Amino acid sequence: MARSIRAAVRYNGPMNARRPPVLLLLSALLLSACAVPQGMSKVKGGTFHMGTDMVDTEGEALAVGLPEPFYADEHPFHPVRLRTFLMDTTEVTNARYQEFITATPHVPAPLDWSRRTAPQGKEDHPVVYVSWADAQHFCAFAGGRLPTEAEWEAAARGPEMRIYPWGNTWDPAKANVSTGPFDRGRTLPVGSLPAGAGPYGHLDLIGNVWEWVNADYAPYPGNDAPIQAFMEGYKVMRGLGFEAVGHYLPEDYARVMAISARSSFRGFDHPGARLRDVGFRCLYEPRPVGGG
Repeated sequence: MARSIRAAVRYNGPMNARRPPVLLLLSALLLSACAVPQGMSKVKGGTFHMGTDMVDTEGEALAVGLPEPFYADEHPFHPVRLRTFLMDTTEVTNARYQEFITATPHVPAPLDWSRRTAPQGKEDHPVVYVSWADAQHFCAFAGGRLPTEAEWEAAARGPEMRIYPWGNTWDPAKANVSTGPFDRGRTLPVGSLPAGAGPYGHLDLIGNVWEWVNADYAPYPGNDAPIQAFMEGYKVMRGLGFEAVGHYLPEDYARVMAISARSSFRGFDHPGARLRDVGFRCLYEPRPVGGG
């Protein structure tokens, strides 16, 4: 699991302007829908705020034995400008990764595979035991790349700035996460919990597996928190996995889980790590409707 846990069609013209004819509007909507390939969901570009200005004023993290206050590495709440992009609706599955492994014999297969073949019966589960570089390599093979932290967080929070992909109230039934400190958990087929969908339709953004993103674990601009891990060469993972988040009392466990499952929470690990609860999804540049 992530080291940070071990130790979150509008009309814009003038009110008196003539609206587009209904048929033209419907045609435009249909074309827009056709521009999004199956298996992807579109995130509209614009200015997005990421991170948080929340402060662990009660010292909750230190009280349960964590080395850094909650929220410290998410400061400050700051704007970023993003272009419209497409991102996999679900995490990359074993079946998709099988195509990659078959085509690239020099890339090592995940540790839970046998003779470079995906585990039988788990073809639609998220691929795990992949390093950050393996994830990058797959996304390039698929015609995309890993999302940045800002892109991933924008997909999870949406224009309403949701705390969790589905809304502002923590609900463990909407994500494949652990139920307690001794719950080893397991992956589920991707998309098994549609009630946990994000604002743009992405599934499993929280739970199932952590997801590598294209970001160093480093401070955001303006963050001067003395966090030693910022200097250790880690890569960021987002979204929380199925593994237990640590050994806490039941009341503390529930609180740590609710904080760690927020869309703005930052996990991290060594880029070479291959873990049973870490996978990824890819991002793609949108193509013009009808061509390219």
